[in-house]
Amino acid sequence: MIKLYNTYTNKLEVFKPINGKEVKMYNCGPTVYSYAHIGNFSSYLMADLLRRYLEYSGYKVKQVKNITDVGHLVADADDGEDKMEKAAREQKKDPYVIARFYEKVYIEDENKMNILEPFIRPRATEHINEMIHMIEVLMKKGYAYETEDGIYFDITKFKDYGKLSGNTLDKLHIGARVEINDKKKHPYDFALWKKLVFNNKYHIMKWDSPWGEGFPGWHIECSAMARKYLGDRIDIHTGGEDNIFPHHECEIAQSEAYSSKKYVNFWIHKRWFFVEGKKMSKSLGNIYTIKDIEDMGYSALDLRYLLLSAHYRAKLNFTKKGLTDAKNNRKKLLTLINELESITKKDTNLDIIKTMVKLAKKRFIESMDNDLNTSAALAVVFDLAKKINKFLKENTIGIEGANLVLSLIKEFNSIFGVLDLNKAHIPANIILLAEERKQSKINKDFKQSDDIRAQILKEGYELRDKPNNEYDIYPVL
Repeated sequence: MIKLYNTYTNKLEVFKPINGKEVKMYNCGPTVYSYAHIGNFSSYLMADLLRRYLEYSGYKVKQVKNITDVGHLVADADDGEDKMEKAAREQKKDPYVIARFYEKVYIEDENKMNILEPFIRPRATEHINEMIHMIEVLMKKGYAYETEDGIYFDITKFKDYGKLSGNTLDKLHIGARVEINDKKKHPYDFALWKKLVFNNKYHIMKWDSPWGEGFPGWHIECSAMARKYLGDRIDIHTGGEDNIFPHHECEIAQSEAYSSKKYVNFWIHKRWFFVEGKKMSKSLGNIYTIKDIEDMGYSALDLRYLLLSAHYRAKLNFTKKGLTDAKNNRKKLLTLINELESITKKDTNLDIIKTMVKLAKKRFIESMDNDLNTSAALAVVFDLAKKINKFLKENTIGIEGANLVLSLIKEFNSIFGVLDLNKAHIPANIILLAEERKQSKINKDFKQSDDIRAQILKEGYELRDKPNNEYDIYPVL
């Protein structure tokens, strides 16, 4: 039984889908006004790990991850400048050009991180009609009202407001987190639609609506896109802990007010982390992108390993030493795979190996079933690796035992995704060399890069370079 910590109930619960083995999962994706940073990717990785483990456990996951390309105002507010338009103004480009550029880079970075492609990546700008429909229904049902500057959701009409975050009506105080807007009935009423009046009249991204030209609020976008592709009820909704309030709280209110059904069964949130013991911030200059990680001499998969090495609800401290440890641990696993693949002798300890593999798999599953306890699961992997390395040194493991261990390591990796084993016909030592060459290219050490390429060719394999320092490997025929 898989148990997950549900933010909505603040407890560990046995996961059970709404419909048999089908899992409907919505992930809050990026606002594509700038490069996604490692904090963003930690949330996307958690969702990827959850999907992989659910599929490993026999579930069929329909994953939707949105692209926010309009309506997300600076500071997550209801008034002020749209993040897309601000980036467009600063870079002197059309906001749609900005959105498509950063969306492309983001997807490339996800590919580097070995994050699985979702069922669909809906763009907010392509679902305006769905948003308008939801707003119209909310107005008819008395949950929303019109002012001279927009349409707002009346949180006093939704009795369960605050159940996710704890910010219930009796705890919300005027001016605590929002600017005072005397047009609202309650200071925490949130915008569903903003009219092009006052400071918004020059807004580039705008659409016709029953209330005049305008653009959607940030919160309504996710509700509308989730509903279109997953229906009124969802099994799992993920995001970073910074999304809990106000974004996810508002999603619950407007979705459940619209459908009169429970919106999400499990809310799963990734905890924020420190960088070298400090909070991530632009002023400290410690907000890193995937390119920054590569420029430091590490790969995106090193980062993936590090971010998954701690439990998603633990406060990880991101350090360069941690990245180095992640890189070395990945190398240890690839080296072990290479040694196991080279074994040709018959087994002498097959029964012992079978027992070890069976126990390791059991302990691994128990760890992952317990709220995706990745640190415990990885400890199982390396405990097994340590024992197998002893057999290798003593030359007492044969081909059948080696294949059992290899099969289990590949099962582990199908969930963690930290080793590039897609090229199943390529030996692990060749993949390891190719990764070292990739790093040499990033570090602009072209002599080492050429030497490694020659060494790979000598081993009977050809490297063919692709954009963004990626590559393909082919046997020399």
